[in-house]
Amino acid sequence: MELDPIIAQMLELGKGQPALETMSVAEARAGMALRVEAVRPFAPVAVDTQDLSIPTEAGPLPVRLYTPHGTQHPLPTLVWLHGGGWVLGSIETHDNVCRFLSTHGPLLVISVDYRLAPEAKAPAQQQDAAAALHWAAANAAAHGGDPARLLVGGDSAGGNLAALAALAARADGPALAGQLLVYPVTDFPADAHASYAENAEFGLSREAMEWFWAHWLPDTSAPDATTAPLRAADLSGLPPAYVITASHDVLRDEGLAYAGRLHAAGVETVHDHVDGTIHGFFSMGGLAPIATETLNRAARWAASTKAVA
Repeated sequence: MELDPIIAQMLELGKGQPALETMSVAEARAGMALRVEAVRPFAPVAVDTQDLSIPTEAGPLPVRLYTPHGTQHPLPTLVWLHGGGWVLGSIETHDNVCRFLSTHGPLLVISVDYRLAPEAKAPAQQQDAAAALHWAAANAAAHGGDPARLLVGGDSAGGNLAALAALAARADGPALAGQLLVYPVTDFPADAHASYAENAEFGLSREAMEWFWAHWLPDTSAPDATTAPLRAADLSGLPPAYVITASHDVLRDEGLAYAGRLHAAGVETVHDHVDGTIHGFFSMGGLAPIATETLNRAARWAASTKAVA
């Protein structure tokens, strides 16, 4: 399967840059911000936004609310957890994604600026995700959202946090109507998944993932069910899932495996496997039609989820 021409062109433009695992955290964060700014002009989607700070046990947690223009309330509500390997990313780096999802749902999107590693290691990010979900359940109605149609979603490491949040909510609430997992991190080490070797040349690499995991996990920890959702013993009773995987992504096989386990556990699961794409393509809406089309499918699925009691 060949790469989509526009995706291939974007990948070519990125060649010659220093490998992520050779950078400092500050350098990697600055590099991600620059890449996002290069894509942002292609996604001028107008929505109403509101920046808030919500109280948590760890202190104030910044969030941004996205409300599409001219829509009837209440709206299905998506709590969004950005990607970036738990180390990079912010509300700003995923502003374009949230605008697309909000508009094309339509959805009330709540983007979470969770604490980053290595300044805050696991389980800080899981705690922030849970706090944001509980806040949304209690406050979405005041902002035009429908707490009975509350979803959690994210891309890459954000997809990991979304999957973990859905597992936590199964036991502790709130009741969720769905989970949107975009090329989620679900497992490590890489040796268990052939896609790490097959797709090493397409941006994200095994070495980069080792760098991310090393920054996120406490020093004496290894991936387990609290950080790698594929290792959870039981996936039954989870909310409906929409899992997106990309053909040329090192995370492809662990996303495939998680979608398969969800389905086998009786969870209503849609697996959207996108050929000709790489890790990170979901952020290229407006630039690459294949990304815009995938964003539209994901948004429409989220908007169609049924209310839970």
